[in-house]
Amino acid sequence: MSSVIKTDEKNVVEPSPKLFKGERWLVLTGVIGLLLAIGIAVFIFFKGSIILPEGNISDAFSFNAAIGIFTLSIAAILPIAGFRDRKRKTIRWLFVISALYAYAIETVQNFRGLNPRFSTEGGVIDMVAGMIFGVISLLLVTLMIWLTIQFFRLKSPHRRPLLILGIRYAFLSVFLANLAGIWMILMQDRFTGDAGNLIVLHGIGFHALQTLILPAWLLEKTQVTDRFKKWLIHYGSIAWMLSIVLIAFQTARGFSVFELTLLPILASILLLMWLVSTAIAFVSFMKKGRNNAFETDPISIVKGE
Repeated sequence: MSSVIKTDEKNVVEPSPKLFKGERWLVLTGVIGLLLAIGIAVFIFFKGSIILPEGNISDAFSFNAAIGIFTLSIAAILPIAGFRDRKRKTIRWLFVISALYAYAIETVQNFRGLNPRFSTEGGVIDMVAGMIFGVISLLLVTLMIWLTIQFFRLKSPHRRPLLILGIRYAFLSVFLANLAGIWMILMQDRFTGDAGNLIVLHGIGFHALQTLILPAWLLEKTQVTDRFKKWLIHYGSIAWMLSIVLIAFQTARGFSVFELTLLPILASILLLMWLVSTAIAFVSFMKKGRNNAFETDPISIVKGE
């Protein structure tokens, strides 16, 4: 895909930026998280997940997998953020260092039987390590706000407008996830009321980096009208955002998002609406692939089809 960038004197054709281009260190960091998660899953299968007094290896598994996927998502979109090389390099290495520290503290402390964030059994060094973990979390929040501002500042015409639209919605969801993360840091806990769990809101909010960007990427490659593509992205993304808001309200009230009450049911319906929009994007993408295959099928050409 190429586009025309206007200058004062002439039109210059530049290729559209590619996902992941130049981000091998972020990709490698993301892969490390996934490999750690696989190794921990094998350990849990043979040894179980609880290590006294506070350790829970299943938390390390889910955390490393989530950070790995998150880092790969950042690696995908950073090349199209429009940063100058120096700023891009700074952001890249801040993400890499933060992710590596997070992997280390989450994994090592849980295997030592300690809560990596809010330990009541560890010593002074463990408390300091947990405080640094909190600083790292705030650094990641700051980086995500920086990226959010950058993507909303990009001026039209965009070389990849559908992808930019999906990314903007994704960062709005991530903003709510970051608020949940700050809430956990301030409370020194993840639970609210009798059954509310902020980690659910935090995790679902961050997964917008996959769930809202993937449909936009699929629609880039389909042959439906641009108007329909934009409508589908808005439809699915708004449904996702509203579901996040309802989950936030339910959690703030101190209730589980998995109970069969009004807010969780409405949130589930909205998530189903997002899923339908994503399925339509996927089907459109697959139809284009089949059409391309038919166009180059020699048998079809011989038959005159």
